[in-house]
Amino acid sequence: MSLRLSLLVSSAAVALALSACTTVPPTPAPARPPAITPSVVHPLPAKPAAPETKDVQAPTFVPVSFAALPGWQRDDVRAAWPAFMASCGVLVKRPDWKESCTIARQVNADSDQAIRQFFEAFFVPNQVVAADGASSGLVTGYYEPLLHGARKRGGPYQTPLYKVPDDLVTVDLSGVYPELKNMRLRGRLVGKKIVPYATRAEIGRATSVAGKELMWVDDEVEAFFLQVQGSGRVQLTDTQETVRVAYADQNGHPYQSIGRYLVDKGELTMSQASAQGIKAWIAGHPTRKDELFNANPSYVFFKEERLPDPKVGPKGALGVPLTPQRSVAIDSRFLPLGAPVFLSTTQANSDIPMQRLVMAQDTGGAIRGPIRVDYFFGFGKEAAENAGRMKQSGMVWVLLPKQPPAP
Repeated sequence: MSLRLSLLVSSAAVALALSACTTVPPTPAPARPPAITPSVVHPLPAKPAAPETKDVQAPTFVPVSFAALPGWQRDDVRAAWPAFMASCGVLVKRPDWKESCTIARQVNADSDQAIRQFFEAFFVPNQVVAADGASSGLVTGYYEPLLHGARKRGGPYQTPLYKVPDDLVTVDLSGVYPELKNMRLRGRLVGKKIVPYATRAEIGRATSVAGKELMWVDDEVEAFFLQVQGSGRVQLTDTQETVRVAYADQNGHPYQSIGRYLVDKGELTMSQASAQGIKAWIAGHPTRKDELFNANPSYVFFKEERLPDPKVGPKGALGVPLTPQRSVAIDSRFLPLGAPVFLSTTQANSDIPMQRLVMAQDTGGAIRGPIRVDYFFGFGKEAAENAGRMKQSGMVWVLLPKQPPAP
């Protein structure tokens, strides 16, 4: 995590700081800043109160039966069980989850029937309906990419992946403003003021990042998309090892979609603005690459992690490894992080139904809204292809533990 600063400031000073700096979720998604939709600046009110902007209006949870879930009986819930048990490792500490997560340890993980009966006995599906009445939203995909690099700059390895700069300050305001839980204020100190941190366009010229190179990679385009995904693997040619680079922090500027930028400029249509389409556009317009990248002022800093088992996914915002095709990133302002979610959508770039139980184990700077899901495809070429083309409509039900009847 970045250097944290304990500050005694007045409400007016905090409001002033927030007007200059962006509050963003603490962890992307492989997100998107994986990480995926822009963050929004919400200046603090004069006194603690729930934000009133339309962007943060709470959705409605409509309880339904499991029979109402499209495809529930057809899903192989055994594939979701390891991800659920990983969530329970965190959720069991919470009173409303303790009973179900404790009993889950006794369930036969090899029995589809036993797992299904467990969920039907201890959980209630709640359809998520947005404040405007919408029952469907956007489902995108992300993956863990593989890049090629070296620990020392040289030859084709000219693009740095940076560690967190020493002057990046993160302030947690949730103790004063509970409605800002999971939000952070990022910037840097100039005298006694917090000012915005360097944008993407400024990072390369910022003296604070000099010497903070974690490693060097051979492809600037793939390095950009690594920041969008939030984590990945780097095959180091000079040391003959493969390491994982994980999200460490972000510069505090809101994520802006470069696909949207190209659509707004008339360069691509919405259907063309996939990862593959964007990369093809860059290949055809190499002199405009910096223009395109700088349209997204958000910048992600990384940390290195060991890769003891290549089959284990990167850790998401919940702090547990992501399970390919059973973990998703959500907006934790609206859905509980760690909860089981039933997702009804279609496969990437197709009309083939994809209806399955997944776990909300990650967040991302671009995942904004109550019915906004980023589906983790895993690692490898096929995962990258599917994630790049995933831009489907979908419906979401969050499974919440049954509460004991009132006495």
